[in-house]
Amino acid sequence: MAHVPAAERRPQLIKAAIDYMAREGVAAGSTRAIAAELGVAQATVHYTFGTKEGLYRAVMEQLTQDLIAQVERSAPADAGFEETAGALAAALWRTVREQPASHQLLTELNVFALRSPALSEALDSHYRRITEVTARLVTEAAERTGQSLAQPAETIARFFLAGFDGLTTQHLSHPDEEAEHTCLQAFVSAVVAMADGRLELVSVPAV
Repeated sequence: MAHVPAAERRPQLIKAAIDYMAREGVAAGSTRAIAAELGVAQATVHYTFGTKEGLYRAVMEQLTQDLIAQVERSAPADAGFEETAGALAAALWRTVREQPASHQLLTELNVFALRSPALSEALDSHYRRITEVTARLVTEAAERTGQSLAQPAETIARFFLAGFDGLTTQHLSHPDEEAEHTCLQAFVSAVVAMADGRLELVSVPAV
């Protein structure tokens, strides 16, 4: 077999790992199985990533990068704040319905990373990056429309992402198209209300 440079082999292995684990699950994603998916020696995986956790980190980074790109592409350049929030939610929701295996894989990897110290940094980076991008889009939409935010952009972003994660988990576990559409609309309305101050926050005792 002809030699393939590491710079070319790395993205091939990441894609093979995503394809394999999206199909078979994270638990099945051994370096041997992923090497077989691409048709290379197992040693090639270890040479490129060092360990299985190194490969998993690369997969998480790629999935995060893909998700961020989808979010940024869906952000309208000249819409109002409410329209921007609706467009972001709708575009992301399309990816959940059209690419459920990818969202399930990312969910599985996040849970797996909670019990793997070697992946804790990758997990933190995933949430930090998507929160930063969402907060930036919220800020840009507010500045473009002259709307002052009743809560910090990062707080609104975390609320948006928490709600979206919940809807995604429900869709993967117990899909219901009609109920999901209603919940998505209510969720976007809550995000907008939180941003402009119409959503009254209930005091919760400290724990």
